[in-house]
Amino acid sequence: MLLLITWLMAAELNRSRVRDHPLSPSMIINMSKRGNTTCQHALIFLQWLGRSPESFLLGASSKNRSKTPIHSPSTDRRPRWHLCRLYAVLNARRQEQQMTWAQVAQAIGCSPNQLTGLNTARYATNMMLAMRIVQWLERPSSNFIYLAKW
Repeated sequence: MLLLITWLMAAELNRSRVRDHPLSPSMIINMSKRGNTTCQHALIFLQWLGRSPESFLLGASSKNRSKTPIHSPSTDRRPRWHLCRLYAVLNARRQEQQMTWAQVAQAIGCSPNQLTGLNTARYATNMMLAMRIVQWLERPSSNFIYLAKW
């Protein structure tokens, strides 16, 4: 049922590129086993739920909480994380704070490679890490999400 609903949310896009659908039953099963998914896949579920990523955070500062749900104004677009922008803002903050990648990684709770890899990521990073990064940046996730026309 979830696959059908998310498929219908991007009906025009699905008609034009049938093999482009980002969800599969195995992805949903693996997500439930891991308790995490990629930040790109999470946007599909958040769009379906009409919620923002921050709406699931516990104890997050209200100034950083985006209450704006993820919407697509048309059926030919999908929300996507702009990982290069996330990397650029993260790197600028790192330089401003005069920190090494190792220090930033320690503060966020990941490896330096997970952070530097955002600049060249072909697909995505996991949603939990993406949200730890935006919290560290003290920026709403909506600053790094756009509607892609594929």
